[in-house]
Amino acid sequence: MSVTALSHAPGQSRAVPRLLIALAFGLTAIFVIAPLAFIFWRAFAEGWGTYVANIADPMTLHAIGLTSLVAVIVVPLNVAFGLAAAWAIARFRFPGRKLLMTMIEIPFSISPIIAGICYLLLYGRQGLLGPWLAAHDLKIMFALPGIILVTMFVTAPFVAREVLPLMQAQGSEQEEAAVTLGARGWQVFSRVTLPNIRWALLYGAVLATARAVGEFGGVSVVSGAIRGQTNTLPLQIELMFNDLNTTGAFAAASTLTVIALVVLIVKAALESRR
Repeated sequence: MSVTALSHAPGQSRAVPRLLIALAFGLTAIFVIAPLAFIFWRAFAEGWGTYVANIADPMTLHAIGLTSLVAVIVVPLNVAFGLAAAWAIARFRFPGRKLLMTMIEIPFSISPIIAGICYLLLYGRQGLLGPWLAAHDLKIMFALPGIILVTMFVTAPFVAREVLPLMQAQGSEQEEAAVTLGARGWQVFSRVTLPNIRWALLYGAVLATARAVGEFGGVSVVSGAIRGQTNTLPLQIELMFNDLNTTGAFAAASTLTVIALVVLIVKAALESRR
């Protein structure tokens, strides 16, 4: 219903919808637009040359590369996990099905820092599996594997949560018909199932990417925040800020902001296609 229609509704004051719209725009400007504008203003406050120098800093470049690498590894793994979990829950009845549905939601109910501590107590040098890992010269904590593990944990539900309701709503009639006509398992998946869930799948992958790129709490525990080695981009921003390099911190934050904006645009595009 348009603003004009609302303003002419019986008993409806014309000022009410306008006030609500103004309030929505005002809050958006205060809580969203103003912080974003401030980030870019501070990032370029000392000129383009200083901005480029801060972005080109070896540690910042390493943080950007490490963050991208983690996302490239984690997102496909989560897509595979989300598809498998959604397929199993939507298409089969088995003991532990409800437990699996509950376990998928666990990362949303546990603080990422707690998850990082759990991984540290399990895989750390003094952890449960620490002595065995050390004996076999395997390093998980304070290295790339630990960052990947905790990022996988916090991003695990996104794909499954988007795909599962859609698969449940669509039912299995089309897949059963394909099997009846002689299609094999992979043919059913690639020609029937995947086309029907592709937008939900991509939407979940975009959400997982945004979460993986911006993860801070869990990664800060398992990475050790080693300069130039295990610092992801969010950790690098905190490090530069603590070193009183505020311009560099805002420059790095602008990079993270651009990534977030790109993800938001892709998300909006996928929502329109859905």
